[in-house]
Amino acid sequence: QVQLVESGGGSVQTGGSLRLTCTVSEQPGNSVLVAWFRQAPGKERDFVAALKLIVTETYYADSVKDRFTITRDTTKGTLHLQMDSLKPEDTAVYYCAASVFRSSFANYNSPSAYGFWGQGTQGTVST
Repeated sequence: QVQLVESGGGSVQTGGSLRLTCTVSEQPGNSVLVAWFRQAPGKERDFVAALKLIVTETYYADSVKDRFTITRDTTKGTLHLQMDSLKPEDTAVYYCAASVFRSSFANYNSPSAYGFWGQGTQGTVST
């Protein structure tokens, strides 16, 4: 079992930054793939960034590449999403997700690859 709790959302102006945190509670080594997704009102849940833990590889959606950074602090059991140069179109509820199966690597950018989700945290960017 993996439990995920997000925090760190808020409101900023265009060009500002937010740092999201996902506290991960699990037995050591359970998760092999972790990710951030986001969902704007009336839209589908979209992939933002993923981290393969075994090989420490990161993946980003084109829309956030070079602006967002996904990292993991193993000592604190947390996953982070540093979001810089924010735009109004980044406004969404942000969710962290985890998978315990290596078979999920092939479709890391699909919500269906993940079996565990947090409750979400709101990030709002105003003009």
